[in-house]
Amino acid sequence: MKYLPINKSLFEKNRAKFSAKMKPKSLAVFNSNDIYPISADSTMPFEQHRDIFYLSGVDQEESILILFPDCPIAKHREILFLKETNEHIAIWEGEKLTKEKAFETSGIKTVYWLQDMEKIMFEIMTQCNTIYINTNEHYRANVETETREDRFTKWLKNKYPAHSVAKSNPIVQELRSVKEPVEIDLIQKACDITEKGFRRILEFVKPGVWEYEIEAEFIHEFLINRSKKFAYTPIIASGNNANVLHYIENNQQCKDGDLILMDVGAEYANYSSDMTRSVPVSGRFSERQKAVYNAVLKVKNEATKMLIPGTDWAKYHIEVGKIMTNELLNLGLLDKADVQNENPEWPAYKKYFMHGTSHHMGLDTHDYGILTEPMQANMVFTVEPGIYIPDEGFGIRLEDDVVIQKSGEPINLMKNIPIEVEEIESIMNL
Repeated sequence: MKYLPINKSLFEKNRAKFSAKMKPKSLAVFNSNDIYPISADSTMPFEQHRDIFYLSGVDQEESILILFPDCPIAKHREILFLKETNEHIAIWEGEKLTKEKAFETSGIKTVYWLQDMEKIMFEIMTQCNTIYINTNEHYRANVETETREDRFTKWLKNKYPAHSVAKSNPIVQELRSVKEPVEIDLIQKACDITEKGFRRILEFVKPGVWEYEIEAEFIHEFLINRSKKFAYTPIIASGNNANVLHYIENNQQCKDGDLILMDVGAEYANYSSDMTRSVPVSGRFSERQKAVYNAVLKVKNEATKMLIPGTDWAKYHIEVGKIMTNELLNLGLLDKADVQNENPEWPAYKKYFMHGTSHHMGLDTHDYGILTEPMQANMVFTVEPGIYIPDEGFGIRLEDDVVIQKSGEPINLMKNIPIEVEEIESIMNL
């Protein structure tokens, strides 16, 4: 890992919170992700399953976490099963976690090698009544691949069919949506790295550069600041490309007079940042571009003020839609008749702003969070309104990451990333 060690107290606290919500005499299992093949002997870079990382800090493949708070044998209340390291693995792949290092990372004292898993599982399964299995129930999940977690769940239910089954995901969704101070610090670090990348870009962009060259500048800055990668596939969209919401080709030349929409974020220690900025290729906005830009910025600023404890996610988006409608009227993109005759299921403003304004953010860019429950302090949300005008050849989106506070407006983790027209133009024309 490129990131600095995280104090194991975070993971100890996370496990304690999860265990407190488990049924009596129950056991929960969490698996690492697979390393996925590409072809021949090629594989995709390993990405740890965020749930096992959240609960243990273990960031390697072939790992299993067991939580059994009511186990009659105290040492089996928390167990890690790990791939056994040896000299051969150390030479060819790099040393894996030893039992001592696993304790330093996670705070879990009982560590077994994977070869002992079935024997230990038989022992502890005879002592519990319920097993918590871990399924992905995120509202945007669309998983076609059978995961290591899926295979383990099949094996477990087949091997022990008389046990009751419960779901870990509702507990994990609730817990992961409210961040600990250490987690907020890690997200802030990811945002700070993103800021460095963006400032680098402002000095780099000029007519004739290619979108992929901008992408390369970002990843260069991310890597030299201990980020291993983009938090998600970057969008570098110049001109009309910005009107394709998930444009990721990043293969066009940036032309004088165009804007570039950049939806980019660095990860740090598996935590995401999520930023969008729109800048002029030439270093100067046209008057029309500036008017639309400032309208988007106004919506973002007003939407941010609404992110307070108790806010309903669905109602929040309705209120943001009203603010956006007013701005679109001022820009001449809508008229009063458009609004009076709008379909309530697809309001008039959706022609120019068709996506949501905010989503949970954390270990996943679109992080866990139960959208039917009110917002709480220490939840982290994006705020990302946009206006997309294909007929005028540009689209603008602005996005920051904010932390809800117990009282007052949220803290903007991206407050130091340039966003005002004047500051962007000033930096680009130094």
